[in-house]
Amino acid sequence: MNNRVTKSAQIFRVGGTAAILCLGIFVFANRSFAQGAPRPNQSQGTQANPLPLSGRSGQSGSVVAVESPIAGTTTSVNTINPTVQVQGAYSGGARSTAKLPFSGKLSLREAIERGLDFNLGVLGLSYAALQAQGQSQVARSALLPNLSGNLTETVQQTNLRAAGIRFNSPIPGVNFPSIVGPFNYIDLRASLTQSILDLTARNNYRSANEVYRANQFSVRDARDLVVLAVGGAYLQVIATKERVKSARAQFETANALYQQNAQKRSVGLVAQVDVDRSEVEALAQQQRVTSFENDLAKQKISLARMTGLPPNDEYEITDDVPFLAAPSLNLGDALKQAFERRADLKAAEAQIRAAEHTLAAARDERLPSLSVSGDYGDIGTNPSQSHGTFTAAATVHFQIWQGGRTEGDIKQAEAALAQRRAELEDLKSQIEGDVRNAYLDLHAATSQVEVARRNLQVTKETLDLTRQRFDAGVTDNVEVVQAQEFLTSAELDVINSVFAHNVAKLSLARSIARAADSLQQFLNFQ
Repeated sequence: MNNRVTKSAQIFRVGGTAAILCLGIFVFANRSFAQGAPRPNQSQGTQANPLPLSGRSGQSGSVVAVESPIAGTTTSVNTINPTVQVQGAYSGGARSTAKLPFSGKLSLREAIERGLDFNLGVLGLSYAALQAQGQSQVARSALLPNLSGNLTETVQQTNLRAAGIRFNSPIPGVNFPSIVGPFNYIDLRASLTQSILDLTARNNYRSANEVYRANQFSVRDARDLVVLAVGGAYLQVIATKERVKSARAQFETANALYQQNAQKRSVGLVAQVDVDRSEVEALAQQQRVTSFENDLAKQKISLARMTGLPPNDEYEITDDVPFLAAPSLNLGDALKQAFERRADLKAAEAQIRAAEHTLAAARDERLPSLSVSGDYGDIGTNPSQSHGTFTAAATVHFQIWQGGRTEGDIKQAEAALAQRRAELEDLKSQIEGDVRNAYLDLHAATSQVEVARRNLQVTKETLDLTRQRFDAGVTDNVEVVQAQEFLTSAELDVINSVFAHNVAKLSLARSIARAADSLQQFLNFQ
């Protein structure tokens, strides 16, 4: 009886040891299998995407129309100096001739079309909008299902003794192996994760989407700025071209007067001082021609760069933009249109909405989030011996303490929102100022055109009468030179006043967001 009990105890002891060994092998095998079989992703909690403090875009360039009084006294009736200041990206452009052949003759309409397509200011903001669209899609991916798959083949050998598992055999001379394997397995598996409720991720997506919309509005605003920049540069070239023409005419007149005095001097009809005085006037007019020609070449190069043409002056300007009364539009209607249509104002409003969503995302970091995940695949030593396995899990993630990170995210979002609201108020004031300034410049330029035209008519009559008196020997050529200088100044006044009037209309069109769509109503060109 005792022998039977002893034999049974030995059998149980051997069996138990074998069971422990099998359990150890099973555990380590499963651990190895787990390394090859991906588990559902555990949510670490979505955090708010911080925004830059300022929401203004396109700060790398600017276009501003300025009409400022000329400092000091002058004999000219012209007291306004119009300029279109173009800085940064708007002064350059991508090469356009490869995609749009150039005939060598540039009209105002073609210049604006090339500027809208190839000016660096528009291109840069267009690429920024494309980048913002990509960021919006990335933010949206956190709300959509994420599906992935993998195929793993593993060959493994496990050292049980190194893991701290030791087996003592009750049977003398029988030792259990401490090395398991090598063995191999194949795992083909697909994994799926899906966010069910994550308010922070949802607000991050809304914020990114509003930033994308703001960039789209900035592109529209950049188009108006390009029209102002290219149109202003084209008008400047026209004005300088007229100045060159006027200077050449005045040089020819002064040179003819000098030749006439030289001939009279040869027969003793005039004094040498009169000849010298007329020669000085001719040389001054020649200098003026050279200066204006140099300015014209530089302005044509600048215009070429804005429109993507080769940076040279070897092309012809085909349009002339004469004086045309401004469209009938009172100040109240202009302000109303500006606040309704200005794309930069809409961009600023979209930036505020983006900041509001970012602030909501930061506050929602304190709330729990819910996600589900799972995987399914076949695992085994070879495809014929594989078996399907799956895992499914639902996870509720909630923050307990992050060392004040959530409070820091909230403060950053609040600062960005406050800055964007301040920028919006400033932009509204700027828009109203743009419209009012354009109106003031337009009225001043209109009056200036009338005065300059009348002054030109009077100076022409004065010069004719003075030359008649000089030919009759009633006066010397001092009065002739002075009258000729007055005529030169009067001609430049007319050119400059028409240019100032056109710039003021162009500035008004930009200020009410109609530069790109309704330019024909403001400027008289083909």
